[in-house]
Amino acid sequence: MRESLLRHDAGVATFAAGHRTPLAAVVIAAALLTGCGASSPASSVQVTETPSTVPASSVASAPASRSSSPPTRPPAGPPTALPVAPGAGALPQTSARPSTDSPAFRAAMQDLWLAVTTGQPSLALPAYFPLAAYQQVKAIDDPAADWHGRLWYDFTLDVGAAHRLVGADARLVRVIVPTSDAAWINPGVCANRLGYWHVPGARVVYREHGHERSFGIASLISWRGVWYVVHFGAVLRSVVTGIVDQPAAGPGVPGPAGGC
Repeated sequence: MRESLLRHDAGVATFAAGHRTPLAAVVIAAALLTGCGASSPASSVQVTETPSTVPASSVASAPASRSSSPPTRPPAGPPTALPVAPGAGALPQTSARPSTDSPAFRAAMQDLWLAVTTGQPSLALPAYFPLAAYQQVKAIDDPAADWHGRLWYDFTLDVGAAHRLVGADARLVRVIVPTSDAAWINPGVCANRLGYWHVPGARVVYREHGHERSFGIASLISWRGVWYVVHFGAVLRSVVTGIVDQPAAGPGVPGPAGGC
């Protein structure tokens, strides 16, 4: 379990309630947060940036200060991913700091939840760090092979592990991102030829059987001002198997800071 206190200035993405079926993702949570698959679109999407002095117990119920219209899904048919930033991976990197208060972030978290609840990792592809961007970032031999054979492969295993953890009636409530822990990673660090923003230990909070539970996102990194998942269950693993990052009763503790 993580021992550190809740990081200051956490970004909390909150999603509105919706009815869920096994094969469609729709964001839920009455006064809470994100939701999983259903055939009707969510009615609203809200993100709250909490002050640095707010304690962990307050973050869970912090009221939203801003709202915007959510992305919508087709009313019927198989589950489909929402676009996050189509084609951005092929464009040059920027130093823009990503926000949790953006349509791209909300779509990415909905896609990640959809992948977990359906057990289909490909549905989270728009939320995952783009291959074209990884080929620009890494100063290693054959970054494409590393992306396919290590990063994406590990991600598919982790989605499977999270899918086995989350029950059929689970509803996504919110995603907590410790934004004060975000750091710009300079070129030359971790075999990178380009820089990017990095934040560890975001928390995916959901409700199941009337109880709030959560698990982590090991690492988010940026491309052109958008957060993407790059390591889901773990950054490193000694055994090639799916991992759920710090599952917990309640919202858990974001972080700790560090990493690249």
